[in-house]
Amino acid sequence: MTVPCETPFSEEVSRGYFRDVILGIEYLHYQKIIHRDVKPSNLLLADDGHIKIADFGVSNEFSGGDASLTSSAGTPAFMAPETLKDDLQNFQGKALDIWAMGVTLFCFTYGKVPFEEEYVLGLHKKILKDPVRFPDKPIVSDELKDLILRMLDKNPATRITLPSIKEHPWVTCQGQFTLPSEEVNCELITVTEDDLENVVRHVPKIETLIMVKKILKQKSFRNPFIGVKLSASVKEDFQKSGRSNSAPESFNHIMKRKVSSDANIDEPLMEDS
Repeated sequence: MTVPCETPFSEEVSRGYFRDVILGIEYLHYQKIIHRDVKPSNLLLADDGHIKIADFGVSNEFSGGDASLTSSAGTPAFMAPETLKDDLQNFQGKALDIWAMGVTLFCFTYGKVPFEEEYVLGLHKKILKDPVRFPDKPIVSDELKDLILRMLDKNPATRITLPSIKEHPWVTCQGQFTLPSEEVNCELITVTEDDLENVVRHVPKIETLIMVKKILKQKSFRNPFIGVKLSASVKEDFQKSGRSNSAPESFNHIMKRKVSSDANIDEPLMEDS
């Protein structure tokens, strides 16, 4: 899912995907891992239609019941308010993932993050001070709004916990479809040598990646390869990398800059429209 977007998921689709996120985060916490960067772009849709959580670049392992953290990490628009205070003190890791899950569910529902600002410092102030405001459209159930508000509680001590999220009426459809217990969900998974080999994929040459970056600077992000004229230098890069002039069509995924992208404090978070 690209954020922002004009066509967010329906409430039913959001529920199905979010149930997968709940089980994934429960498994990580059971294995004593705090993800710290839960967001739509770190959720992958598998062939079976279920969500898989990716990108553990800023995750933390912990011992005991929860992680006690002192440093902020993750994507600005998804960071919990307790990590942004001037008098930064120890904060608990599990509550950070719950907050980011709340922002993610808001994105599923409305196609944008709940707190938006062009610059990071302004964004931090909104996360710390502003209440959550729900757009008029689309119209969603009160149960969904209640869950989002409880996950986006600015006080980590009263923020809803993962076990309570699993039992929330919106998640379970008023108790009709309960999620598996922690014991069932968190059973040990054995990873084989074949599994490890299947994870490794071919990485394009650095020259090819540089060439694609040049092309991206010359065109609209909405229409990646429409109406693009290749300069002599770009054509030369194609030839040096051993690829034909139709090479862009061979790429399955083009990464776009999003409102939730990491940014410097003096750098705008959103692309100008």
